[in-house]
Amino acid sequence: MFLPGWLIWWVLLTLSPSTCGLEISGYESDEVICTQGLSDCTMRDEIILLAENHGVDVQNLTAKFNLCSDTKETCALCLVIDTEFHIRLDKDMEDEGPSRNNEEEDSEEARKPKASLTVCYQTASTMPTCKKAEFSVNQTMVTQHNWAKVSMVITKPAGLSFSSKVIVYPSSLLHLIQRVVAPSLEKVCSLELKKCVEECQVPELRVVIPKEKNHVELQFDGKNNGSLSVCIQHEHNGICQSWERETIPLYSVTHCMCLKTWYDQHFVRSRRCPFANMGFSQRNVWQNVSVSVGQGQTNQHCPLLLWNLSAPCRLEGEVWPCRKEGSSCREMRGLRQQLPNRTWRQNRKGLWEKTGSFEDIDLQLSPCVMVKVKGMGHELGPFCFENTDRGRWSLLVVVVMLLFCLTMLVFYILHGFVKKWVWSWHHGGFVKIGREGRVLLLSPPDVDDGVSESVCRLGSLLCNQGFNVCVDQWSRKEQCTRGPLPWLHSQLLKLNTQGDRVVVVLTQKALERTEEWAHKNKRVITKKVADEGLPQIWSPYSDVFTASLCLIQADKQQGRNGERFLLVKFDSSPSSDRNPPELLQGLPLFQLPSQTQALLTELRLGRTGKRSGGKIWTGWKWSESDGWRAKTKEGSDQHKTSLCKYIGDDKNLETIPLKFP
Repeated sequence: MFLPGWLIWWVLLTLSPSTCGLEISGYESDEVICTQGLSDCTMRDEIILLAENHGVDVQNLTAKFNLCSDTKETCALCLVIDTEFHIRLDKDMEDEGPSRNNEEEDSEEARKPKASLTVCYQTASTMPTCKKAEFSVNQTMVTQHNWAKVSMVITKPAGLSFSSKVIVYPSSLLHLIQRVVAPSLEKVCSLELKKCVEECQVPELRVVIPKEKNHVELQFDGKNNGSLSVCIQHEHNGICQSWERETIPLYSVTHCMCLKTWYDQHFVRSRRCPFANMGFSQRNVWQNVSVSVGQGQTNQHCPLLLWNLSAPCRLEGEVWPCRKEGSSCREMRGLRQQLPNRTWRQNRKGLWEKTGSFEDIDLQLSPCVMVKVKGMGHELGPFCFENTDRGRWSLLVVVVMLLFCLTMLVFYILHGFVKKWVWSWHHGGFVKIGREGRVLLLSPPDVDDGVSESVCRLGSLLCNQGFNVCVDQWSRKEQCTRGPLPWLHSQLLKLNTQGDRVVVVLTQKALERTEEWAHKNKRVITKKVADEGLPQIWSPYSDVFTASLCLIQADKQQGRNGERFLLVKFDSSPSSDRNPPELLQGLPLFQLPSQTQALLTELRLGRTGKRSGGKIWTGWKWSESDGWRAKTKEGSDQHKTSLCKYIGDDKNLETIPLKFP
């Protein structure tokens, strides 16, 4: 009869667990053992639905676990079930025996009735498994007592292992249910029988300390299949930390250090503590004792002196507060505390810690703590409490000084940058500082080494200030290849109409050349040269300068006077008492180097649509206004040559001849 699992386990809860012994039985496979009076005993698996007893009344059932082995070299878990029962000797039993024929009537064996007994076992997580024992009954031998006994030995029961909880019962008899617990693997491996259990095999550890070496070597005997694992444990209930090296530093070895070893496929671990009686291991513990002191408060806001003691192993000893007096520390009587071994706790680093506190201690006097460890020849300490109020103020002062120094350092590094922004703000608003503005710097038409060097220095200065500068003197090869006028045209095309500027350098000769160009009187020039008796020498940039005059003239005609062109004059150039050429009147003029900063500001503010308030040339005086105010009337345009007609129109610049006549 099939019993529901919940019903069987409910019955088990009402039963007390039975005790079981553990011994080695010499069985290698399933066997059945019958007492005297029974013969032809066999055992086979039975389906739970067909399980029943035939010809017997079960009176008692006991079960236990043994280790079964035929060689005692290897053994396995086996379940032994002993069953006592009464045999029913009635006519029905005789009739159910094997049919007789004429040849078997005289056979004694043929006259023995058959009987059977079915026993089942199961765990909470498995289905019942049943074994059926069949045997012949010798009526003559069992008549006197009318009872018999059968032992079933089930080796390696299906679904059972070490520590399994099993119920065993004869079919249809709930009142004879027995509960049995398989021994745990740890218990089996702690006995002498562990040698034959494969799961109990562990590595054999040997510890070797080589002479003149600062480490301990770990050597293992036994299986060498690459699955060996080791962990280090301090104290028997400490955390076991994995260890993957074959050596241990000598300074970290302590008397409470233990080693656990196992094979990865097994659960059993061997534990050895080989350093317990080594003197240096005890000293290592004392050398690694750490004490810290702090402050706290009780629930009534009373001050507490807190202390924390940590060490590789648990220690026994005493802790007490003291007040430092010179080189000694005088004990505060009546406040000693013990260090019991059982109250320690292990932290995440694997160290054992013990904490405590002292009440009614004036923390303003910076009290200290002394420690005495059992077995240690001297006391540890004093470990003093530092008043953190002073430390906090000192730390605050240090932080403020660091911030001040860092601020001064940043200000020093960015001094030039900040200065430019502040200056530009006072002259019309913030401007972008960077390599965004283009400046085309043109040299005067006369040959003068000093002026040429000044022009180059001015170009370098503008580059250093962040401008994208093109100087005609730096592009001499390109001018020779393309021609001065196409080169000038290509540079003008690169200029942005919103702020990019052309800077024209003026000298005395440049002013004269401007006047001569305006009047277009070649005979006056020729006569002047003849009167002076010296040839007039022009620089290679004369054509570029002359072309710039045509562009200035075109800007004036279109009402854009001073939008693209700036004039600069070096202090080293000779001065003149004559009025400036009418063509150049109204253009911003800067005297260098005295007005270098004003020139830089004008170039920057030009990109934002603002003006720096620069001075406009209206004669030999400087005008502070931004408008046009000349002393003379605007010159006439009746004498413009065909060259200027081409230059005034940007579309025709490519058709200009390479040289002026």
